[in-house]
Amino acid sequence: MGCEDTSTAIACDKVKKMSELREGYNIIGLSQGNMVGRGILEFCEGGPPVRNFISLAGPHAGIASVPFCGSALVCILVDFLIQLAVYSNYVQEHLAPANYIKIPTDIDEYNKGCRFLPKLNNEIQRNSAYKEQFASLQGLVLIMFEHDTILVPKETSWFGYFPDGSWTPVLPAQETTLYTEDRIGLKSLDEAGKVKFVKVSGGHLEISYSDMKEYILPYLVENGTTRLNISSESSHIWPWSEHKGERLQLYTAN
Repeated sequence: MGCEDTSTAIACDKVKKMSELREGYNIIGLSQGNMVGRGILEFCEGGPPVRNFISLAGPHAGIASVPFCGSALVCILVDFLIQLAVYSNYVQEHLAPANYIKIPTDIDEYNKGCRFLPKLNNEIQRNSAYKEQFASLQGLVLIMFEHDTILVPKETSWFGYFPDGSWTPVLPAQETTLYTEDRIGLKSLDEAGKVKFVKVSGGHLEISYSDMKEYILPYLVENGTTRLNISSESSHIWPWSEHKGERLQLYTAN
């Protein structure tokens, strides 16, 4: 529930201590976990190199509405706090989703109050080191879920978003200022042929085993040996051969 900066710092410290990652590793990010994964990639000075980044339903360009937490009392309170004062110090420090909410008609407050996403996307104070780290990837796989209703807009999984000051239209990544100004190196990676924009059927983090085998498994297996990879939200072991044609839900909303 805390600030994404804190989570990133903790994760950075952990990967630095893992000698098995010294020669490089791949990151697989699930939903909000992509924010921490990208934080490691861009901010973790002195950490082991990240080779490939595989993103499933990542809110990379932000989200324009509060993610639904659930019907429990604590969730009702969390949702209320975020909607009431999303860019206040208290909400930013204690509720991680607030760190990547970007209200398109409230950009001034977003720039002043949002603690994490403006830094991550190099939107205000440009840092060439962040761009250099992001652009150093060998491969970037961006997976968007066709029927995703958790991320608004779902195109944020591909770095697409609303234009500043308006709720319409949803701009494709290539028409956003983040891309055209190459703020984090996304354009450079794309023009080098290192970005895959993948759309799969299903809701938020609902993915078939066949799609997982095609888009994820190649980054978990190297030289015939399964490697341990850092998943920036949680770790999963998938029995590939036993679930042909089935769809897996990678999270459960309570």
